[in-house]
Amino acid sequence: MVNVGIIGIGYWGPNLVRNFSLVSNCRVIAVADRSTDRLMQFNRLYPNLKTYTHAEDLISDNDIDAVIIATPVFTHFDLAQKALLQGKHVLLEKPMTSTAKEAEILISLAIQKNLLLMVDHTFLYTGAVEKMKCLIEQGELGKIRYLDSTRINLGLFQPDINVLWDLAPHDISILNYITSEQPYSVNATGTTHTGNEIENIAYLTINYSSGFIAHFNCSWTSPVKLRMMLIGGDQKMILYNDLEPTEKVKIYDSGYKHSKNDDKNRILVDYRIGDIHVPKLKTTEALFEMATDFINCLSERKQPKSSAAIGLDVVNILEASNKSIKNNGCEVLINQKNFIAEKTENYILKN
Repeated sequence: MVNVGIIGIGYWGPNLVRNFSLVSNCRVIAVADRSTDRLMQFNRLYPNLKTYTHAEDLISDNDIDAVIIATPVFTHFDLAQKALLQGKHVLLEKPMTSTAKEAEILISLAIQKNLLLMVDHTFLYTGAVEKMKCLIEQGELGKIRYLDSTRINLGLFQPDINVLWDLAPHDISILNYITSEQPYSVNATGTTHTGNEIENIAYLTINYSSGFIAHFNCSWTSPVKLRMMLIGGDQKMILYNDLEPTEKVKIYDSGYKHSKNDDKNRILVDYRIGDIHVPKLKTTEALFEMATDFINCLSERKQPKSSAAIGLDVVNILEASNKSIKNNGCEVLINQKNFIAEKTENYILKN
């Protein structure tokens, strides 16, 4: 039985408590939050839980095996480091940390302590993303040419991170999960309308040496909520609409071929419009699947699907996007250092 403590029960924390409580071989025994009112309300729903107003007290609880951190990103590094030093396994909400350097330090510490460090990129556990990854790996779409993502709404303005750090981790983690090629650079632009230098609208382009390109549109100021992703291959294309209740993934048997004639500057394009296929998707709640993966990986001593490696990759891209935005959209190279290519295997081997 794995005893779990959860730090932060504001927006996302209650969902984590609910799902981890449903996982076999797991018991949520404590929560921590700075708000005493929130703790009192929460205690009415879960009267048997220990409650702490200081995260450090939860981390120091000897009955707790694993700590889940659902607090603002600027607190992640300090809390996770303290938990790892106390010998606790750690699950961090996305994004993993405020900088890639912080992520690297946590990964090194987890390896040194032989502890599991995981990041909650929940979308990797959805039936839609699993299906898209399977289709791409099977070559159903042919050679992948582009990914175009829109994640916009009239949303909550964050006081500490810009809109890319808030919304794009979902789609960047999906991108890194379903594609095997490593990106080499980014271009990003954004603007703020609140006078605090925190961008509320931003556009990010991720570049690859093969010619594959990924583009992300994120906004807190849209009158409508959109959660859409297009993935184009040279054989078929995918439309992924996360707000669609039943038909989230549609596969379009459409494409084009191009050729040149005697005029070298003129390209001839032949279009093909075919059928639309809607595949059946797994419907298990993604957050429950994530929680189950975390607990199972503790028991089986293996790396999770949403590993620290993916968390670090996402932060590397976000960090590069910050530099590009502050330099008027100039191209910024992504840190290609494969910090944990082999070291992550250490956790699997040390049983």
